Amino acid sequence: MAGFVDVLLRGLILVLTSVALGGVAWLRFVLRAEPHVKPEARTALALRTIAAAATGAALAQAAVVLVGLTAVADVHGAWPLAAFFETTFALTATARVVLAAAVAALAFTLARRAAPRLPWTALTVTATLLVASSAVVSHAVARVEWRAPLIALDAAHQVAAALWIGGLAHLVLSAIADGRAGVTEPRRILNRPPSDRAGLADPATMNRFSTLAFRSMAAIVLAGLALTLAYVGDLAAFVGTAYGVMVLSKVALLVPALALAGLNMRAVRRAAQAPGTRLFSFVEIELGLGITILFAAASLTSLPPAVDVTTDRATVAEVAARFAPAAPRLTSPPIDELLRAADPLMGRQVERKPVERAWSEYNHHWAGLFVVTMGALAILHFLGLRAARHWPLVFLGLATFLFIRNDPRAWPLGPAGFWESLTLPDVLQHRTFVFIVVAFGLFEWMVRTGRLAERPWGYVFPLLCAAGGGLLLTHSHAMFNLKDEFLSEVTHAPLGILGAFAGWGRWLELRLPAAGRAAGWTWRGCFTAVGLILLFYREG
Repeated sequence: MAGFVDVLLRGLILVLTSVALGGVAWLRFVLRAEPHVKPEARTALALRTIAAAATGAALAQAAVVLVGLTAVADVHGAWPLAAFFETTFALTATARVVLAAAVAALAFTLARRAAPRLPWTALTVTATLLVASSAVVSHAVARVEWRAPLIALDAAHQVAAALWIGGLAHLVLSAIADGRAGVTEPRRILNRPPSDRAGLADPATMNRFSTLAFRSMAAIVLAGLALTLAYVGDLAAFVGTAYGVMVLSKVALLVPALALAGLNMRAVRRAAQAPGTRLFSFVEIELGLGITILFAAASLTSLPPAVDVTTDRATVAEVAARFAPAAPRLTSPPIDELLRAADPLMGRQVERKPVERAWSEYNHHWAGLFVVTMGALAILHFLGLRAARHWPLVFLGLATFLFIRNDPRAWPLGPAGFWESLTLPDVLQHRTFVFIVVAFGLFEWMVRTGRLAERPWGYVFPLLCAAGGGLLLTHSHAMFNLKDEFLSEVTHAPLGILGAFAGWGRWLELRLPAAGRAAGWTWRGCFTAVGLILLFYREG
């Protein structure tokens, strides 16, 4: 449980600190806010956002410390505060809480009145240190060789990511604020002709942000390549280790984000050269993929670098076998047989029994049938079959199936009580996914049948879909050795990526109808592919 919560908190910290530092860059390099000047509306909004993000980061970082201390206490039976706060982790985490609080205080103060240059400089320095200090508790610190260069590379990688993704967040927030202020509709602020847009979207402002984003992305790629060489080591590790697969997952998410950024940059430059040219923007999708990348990056902190996994790797053939098409298992093992053979849910699991693997495969295969059915119906609806618009109701059948069968040793099939079982990370994650599935079905069905307005309720499905994909990238089973754990979870990476693509594809379909039918085909194709992967899921 502690590991799962820790990864989620680290992902949240990455997002919030990115918003803080990205906001500082947005102010200084894009809006060109100056000292001794009372903040105008956009500057004040950015400063308040920085303050809120930094406050959230301080709380999340404190929660990470508490989770770590609780985990230590569970092992030793006491809270060894003195010894704990002598560790590099605790000292760095505490310093980051202080830095985040300082950023929040400075931003809040600057948002209220004109201030001299010193507070602005202090805000820039503390926000940069807040993001860069994460490298002190990264894998780099544990390296014997090249420790200092790796720490520097990690810090540069994170700062660049914060400038890009945090800057995108402020661009979107400013667009929404302009819409509410009457500049134009929020959903159209970034694709109106420049002559119809004010302030934020003028070509000079957009060009400055485009330049900042391009340089940040270049730094991300260069530092990322160097870190990959150091931590992955060889090509086989990309396939045979969890760390390598997660790096590939980040790349799979980063490539389309960079492509969208390139399209945005091209549109900005075209608009600057020819006033009146339509600025067609994918900024929201770029931001969404960026946030997903940050959570994928957070999951890397819980995995040993691939270069260190030398004796317990999976082979390419073993990984390929998990994706090889085969007849699905549509007959369930008897529940009594599973309960007799399996270890108690609340006890320590010694090994995963064959009957447990068979039970899990059956669950995945039937879930795949549900999802493939929904994907096919969604495609038919897209092609014009009106009756197929009820396809989201299949989600409710899937949710019922998963709730009953996901954790057979817990209520309603097993002896462990409902609330008791939620203390285990696997069960908690599975129940969370069931809740997401129910929300999928209800909201999307009501939108498809006109019971709820497409805006804003139509956004529930893509947001939950993208969130579900992100959660899959952080999902972890309590398994028994590194290789078994990896092989059990190797399908989570493509499922998470496809979930994110499906979510943001649907978002694009809703937000930018002018993008054409490509977005509709993209999310429906990804959704159906999720079902096919589940249908061929294997554990052995």
